[in-house]
Order: sequence, then C-alpha cells, then structure tokens
Amino acid sequence: MILTVTPNPALDLTWQVAGLHPGETHRVGAGVARAGGKGLNVARVLHAQGHDVLALTTAGGTAGDELAADLAESGVPHRLVPVAGSTRRSIAIVDTEAAEASILNEHGAPLGADEAESLVAEALSLALDGSSKARVAAISGSLPPGFTGERVTRLVRELAAGGVRVIVDTSGPGMLDAARAGAYAMKPNREELVAATGLADPVDGARALLDLGARLVVVSLGTEGLMLVSRAEDGIPVRARLPRVLRGNATGAGDAAVAAMAASLLDPLEFDADTAEASAARRDLARLATAWSASAVLAPLAGSLGANHRELAAEIEVAPPPPAHRAAPADDTPATDDTEDPA
Repeated sequence: MILTVTPNPALDLTWQVAGLHPGETHRVGAGVARAGGKGLNVARVLHAQGHDVLALTTAGGTAGDELAADLAESGVPHRLVPVAGSTRRSIAIVDTEAAEASILNEHGAPLGADEAESLVAEALSLALDGSSKARVAAISGSLPPGFTGERVTRLVRELAAGGVRVIVDTSGPGMLDAARAGAYAMKPNREELVAATGLADPVDGARALLDLGARLVVVSLGTEGLMLVSRAEDGIPVRARLPRVLRGNATGAGDAAVAAMAASLLDPLEFDADTAEASAARRDLARLATAWSASAVLAPLAGSLGANHRELAAEIEVAPPPPAHRAAPADDTPATDDTEDPA
C-alpha cells in the first residue's frame, strides 16, 4: 500500500478561458471544484493507474465539506482529520489559447497543536499498524502553520524506522528537516532546492540533501525534464527529458512525478546501490517520472494523466547511459585498471 499525506490540502477551483487579458472582464463556462493539494493529486494518479493507495489529509469549514464530498465521489480511498480552520482554496485560470495557467494559492489556516499531532498519529497508525501496512509514503505540499519541523522529523523518522520508504515533496526548512530525518527520496523543483539549500547549482543542492541523509533526490527542471541524483555512479546525475515542449496546465506535473516515484519504489530493490540492476531501476524511475509529469501537463485538471503517458515514455531521452558494471574476478586477485570503461 502507498500512503499519501497532505498537511495543507486545498479545494481546487479551475476555470478555462480562451485568452486571459489582465484588467479585463471575461465570460467563462462553469468552473470545476475538486479536492486538491499535492498529496491528493498524487493519490488520484496512483488510484487511476491501479495502485493500492490511501490518501490522508485534513478538512475544515465549508471548503472542507466540499473537499470531503468530492473525495467520496472520486473513489480514492482516504481518511480525513477534522480541523477547526477552513480548508484553503486554490484558483487556477487556464488560458487555452496561450496553453498556460495562472495560479492563486491561499496560505491555509494554522493547525492547532492537537490537530497537527492527530495528523501525525493517524499517518503512523495507517502506515505501520494493521494488516495493510504501507511500503511507501509520500508527504507532499506546503506545511501549514502549526505543522512544525519537529513533526516533519518525527513523521519521517518513525515511518523510515518502520520500514516505509518515505518520499517528501515540500519546500523551505521542512525539506532539510525531512532529509535529516532519513527520507528515502526527495522531489524538489529547481527553485525550491535553491531556496532551501542556498546553492545555485541544482546538482550541488541535490548532493547537499544526500549529505543530510536522503538517498535519492529527483529535481524537476521544467521544460528541461528532471534529474535523479544518488551516491551511486560517483554521484553523476541521471537526466531525463522529453525532446519537445508540451503546453498546457502544469500545476499537477510535479505531483505526477511523485506518483511515478512512489510506484517505482514499491520494488524492494535498493535504488542507490552501485549495481547494474539498481542503475537500470534509477533510469526506469527517471523515465517514468518524466513521462507521467509530461502527460499531466496535457490533462485538464491536476491529479490526472493524459491518455498518452505510455507513448510519451517511449520518447523520453535518458542520459548518461548505464555504466558498464564489471564482474569481480573469480579469485581474490584485485581487479586492474588497465582497461577503461566505455564512455
């Protein structure tokens, strides 16, 4: 089972307009209201692809009632922690002529200490207790006031200690807290990584998260695709990209990448091992994450993939090619370096 945790959900409101002109009045069709927030988008993608997933989040106020009703209608298995503050709203205006979206995200109401503790306790109970324990957990999105770094640390550390592979997609100090706590994988975008680490080069930023304790770092690079960095292969990044630019609504692209990471990490293989099998798995993960992310751009709403994600996967370019892994000699004689590995 894959558990997704969304500390700061949103009721996503989406309108489409054929040409957005700031300062002018527009007549548009009916908007769409949908339960959203990064972790819920991850759960929607995984559920649609047939994975056993459970979405955990909070809900409060009138917007929280709408969020709960939409989740029930969606069929995505979920648990809600009731809170006093109203669930925030996120507004997306999709310009169909320019094929781009403008987003307005409310900050979200603070969580009380008891509410934040209830969310952590419920996540640990769902993941570690009972007959359907989680193999992978994805903690996604911004952290509302009241959900402190100490709680991020505890949640990641206790999940990891229980054998759960934890993916964290957040920003700010929470990113660093999660890496220190032993998150298996991190998924920042380039801007979030620079802001959290203070390092302009995303490769340096990714390696900083590895130094803190993460095992894999997948960095979204927009139209340049993404890169995966681990300690294997001398820390050389694996880069994956679609060799053409897709235009559309990119708001769920990163969440689709996290969904692909979660699906890939169900494989018990150690993804940061310096073996041929792990090298192939890292490239497969990068390919799938890039394809799902690209496909999500073409979908009308966040939390969905376009029907073409399998075709897109065949187009993804992954570099560098896997290194040659030479077998160890049959006896105890040390291997020599007189033959260079192919470039």
